Amino acid sequence: MQSTIYNDLHHLSPKEMMKKAETYAIGKASKSTSMTIGLAMTAGVFIGLAFIFYITVTTGNSDIGWGVNRLIGGIAFSLGLILVVLCGGELFTSSVLTSIACANKDISAFTMLKTWGKVYIGNFLGAMLLLGLVAMAQLYIMDGGQWGLNALNIAQHKLHHEPLQAFSLGILCNLLVCLAIWMTFCSNNTLTKLSVLILPVAMFVSTGFEHSVANMFMVPLGIVIKNFAPDSFWLQIGAPASQYADLTVSHFLTANLIPVTLGNIVGGGVLVGLSYWAIFSAKPGPLPTATIVTPDFSGGKQLFEDINMTDNMLVRDHMVTPSLTLLPEMPIAKALDILIDNDVSGAPVMTTDNRLVGFFSVHDVLVDLWCEEYMPNHERQVQDLMKTEVHTVSPDNSILEIAEYMSIDKNVLYPVSDMGIATRLSSMPLYERARTMQINRPHCYPVVEHGELIGLIARSNIIKAIRPLFGNHLNVVEEKEQEQELASA
Repeated sequence: MQSTIYNDLHHLSPKEMMKKAETYAIGKASKSTSMTIGLAMTAGVFIGLAFIFYITVTTGNSDIGWGVNRLIGGIAFSLGLILVVLCGGELFTSSVLTSIACANKDISAFTMLKTWGKVYIGNFLGAMLLLGLVAMAQLYIMDGGQWGLNALNIAQHKLHHEPLQAFSLGILCNLLVCLAIWMTFCSNNTLTKLSVLILPVAMFVSTGFEHSVANMFMVPLGIVIKNFAPDSFWLQIGAPASQYADLTVSHFLTANLIPVTLGNIVGGGVLVGLSYWAIFSAKPGPLPTATIVTPDFSGGKQLFEDINMTDNMLVRDHMVTPSLTLLPEMPIAKALDILIDNDVSGAPVMTTDNRLVGFFSVHDVLVDLWCEEYMPNHERQVQDLMKTEVHTVSPDNSILEIAEYMSIDKNVLYPVSDMGIATRLSSMPLYERARTMQINRPHCYPVVEHGELIGLIARSNIIKAIRPLFGNHLNVVEEKEQEQELASA
């Protein structure tokens, strides 16, 4: 039960939303013809019902400001898209997102166009079905005919656009409709889906953008009222039918439906669908080679030379071969499994052409998890988290140089300026300052010689190398003591 609630409340990242959009696009093209047309008819009815709601709430609101009145109508109209999303209708304006599946070559262009055609026909049939019911119900006589007058004025206004204007209004409309649909991909929570649909729809309706499926109901409604309303209706509203003579089928097709439909295709299929596809599906360019940072060990070189140590205290004597490397495109989960299985905290990131491009560590993962509130983005790859500035060492560096660099920061231990003036005074003894300082330096270093990765040296390798400073291994000492006791006995 808890996992179900978590999944419902978890919001996906834009890249994860793109994956859902791809599935959504394929799903629209994979339905049978009968199912597609049936669901498209329901969507045509839903959008028509939304326009009935719009006409009802905006009728008789002359005392309310123009913008507020249209905002109220826009919010009411959002019912249409809510019904489509929650009840599973097939709407032409959202079906144009199948352009994603076509771009991915999951479906052919012919299949995409065929899907659009079936949905378009289904939407029109649904709109005509609702129109017949509304006409028989004579809704246009409500409020003393003011409901019908409002419908006539809306329908007539839609036919007074220039073709380019209608086309542009169609683009703007479906830009918002498809963005509303796209936002529903962010969550599986029903309330979240419902809430993100309202404002985009309210904006396109209140601003007067053009929706082809809505117009399939709205303009024919005006045509039906103009041709079939009784004389009593015209007497009630105080206007002649000739005032709406331009409400004809041919004028509707040429001045509105065709350019608006083309605009809807561009707004949803291109500006939303193909734009996001180009952003998230574009292949990234080659990764640049990592920026190599070579630590400065010159400060302690003489000190290390004076220390009486055993032989073979160079990095090359204790490094491990670089058999453990990661690929940039490797998923984070797989990279973590490799690090855990090999009991290491990080590894170099190499391309297939053996270029060092970064260093990936568990620290990078822990920081990212905290930033994401411990809800990992499963699409992330090693290259998204790795550090491209890589601290490397030479095989000829001393083990003690590396040990000091890992544990001591001379600038913090001896806080003086270039002129030798103390920049910070402290009464704490040198030993205590060294013990309490916080060092933010890597614990594992790639070993590079002549620009080529030849090994790795980690803190565990360092401590093994300097262990002889404390004498022989305790187990060896105990065994020798036991042997001596047995010999003396």
